[in-house]
Amino acid sequence: MTEAAMTPEQFRDLFGRLQGEIGKVIVGMSGVVRGTLAGILADGNILLEGVPGLGKTALVKTVGDVMRLDFARIQFTPDMMPADITGTNLVMEDESGRRYFKLQKGPVFNHVILADEINRATPKTQSAMLEAMQERQVSIVGETHDLPRPFFVVATQNPLEMEGTYPLPEAQLDRFLMKLNVEFPEREELREILQRTTSTDNPQAGAVVDGPTILAMRDLVRSVPVAPVVTDYAIRLVLATHPEKPEAPEITRRYVRFGASPRAAQSLLLVGKINALLDGRLNVSADDVKHVARPCMRHRLILNFEGEAERVDTDKIINGIVEVVTEV
Repeated sequence: MTEAAMTPEQFRDLFGRLQGEIGKVIVGMSGVVRGTLAGILADGNILLEGVPGLGKTALVKTVGDVMRLDFARIQFTPDMMPADITGTNLVMEDESGRRYFKLQKGPVFNHVILADEINRATPKTQSAMLEAMQERQVSIVGETHDLPRPFFVVATQNPLEMEGTYPLPEAQLDRFLMKLNVEFPEREELREILQRTTSTDNPQAGAVVDGPTILAMRDLVRSVPVAPVVTDYAIRLVLATHPEKPEAPEITRRYVRFGASPRAAQSLLLVGKINALLDGRLNVSADDVKHVARPCMRHRLILNFEGEAERVDTDKIINGIVEVVTEV
């Protein structure tokens, strides 16, 4: 399929087929699957948070399978160094004995990167992903190297309360288009998981799209128009997360130290465009923006002392903001 051939109907069909193939391997998690695919097609990076054993790693591996892209898993550990991610120059020797440098590329030089348990590495190593996630390039010994296209990172994170975790730097958190919470499965979902994983069944997901098709789907997403009134609504939602702004409601002033960045507004509109496409519309509504407000902003709010002391969930703050910020 070429970029010129992509239509909204084909977009919805491919998205549904991607969900169907992933569902052959992953039980439940429909909201997380939809959010992960939406983030990828919005040309963003995704952060999945949940306790170990919920299938986060399996989900990302399956996403790589259905997209027919080069896949690499980086298992983050406390002793990992930045060069383990980006690669380094090695000293080589030719037949005549002359020495030269050869780039040994790290795992980041793949299309799909699973950054597994990213918050078990030190902040220095976590920061090695910043340039790759935002600029789609890495710098090694002063030289810049472009990463393949499409490129995206899906990182998994354990709750910060767990032993051996480090909080992600705010600058890195902001590079994630969305943060999706992976919840514990319901009883019937858990029953199905056990059936699949303790028997001879070994379901496999088939490839649905390739790199050029993903790029075509991304181009279609960006072509969806947004009315000025909807853009203004997204802006006012973001401004309402800043306690010093006149738009900030009481819940923001009470619990928030720093609000969401301009990237949050970009995320609201891009993921809102995908929500509109999947609903069969070629225009974004305020409801589309509301629908994605929590995953697009929950990781971008920094709580103040009172918010941290009361262990306030940022979703509660976002819900309060959505309730008071009018659409027009």
